[in-house]
Amino acid sequence: MVLRRIGPFSCAKVSAVLYLIIGLIVGAIFSLISLMVSSIGGDSEISGMMGMLFGVGSIIFFPIIYAIAGFIGGLIMAALYNLVAGMVGGIELDLEPSPQKPPQP
Repeated sequence: MVLRRIGPFSCAKVSAVLYLIIGLIVGAIFSLISLMVSSIGGDSEISGMMGMLFGVGSIIFFPIIYAIAGFIGGLIMAALYNLVAGMVGGIELDLEPSPQKPPQP
């Protein structure tokens, strides 16, 4: 079997969801670091508030940006794959059929 074509929008949707999950993880880590730095940073009320705002905002901001980038990247990569696969023949796959389970009575 040869993979000759990838649906660009289906690839883009899957990429967006995967990158959203990565963005949540990165945003959570960035938020924790930001909150720790702001609590250590000093006694200034402004620096503490900015650290909290920036830290909590990263949990919202990072997943959105990552999902948009993942969607665009997945769309471009699938379109490029389709173009290249048309020229060189695609990726060869060696698939094995899954065993059929008997129906439950």
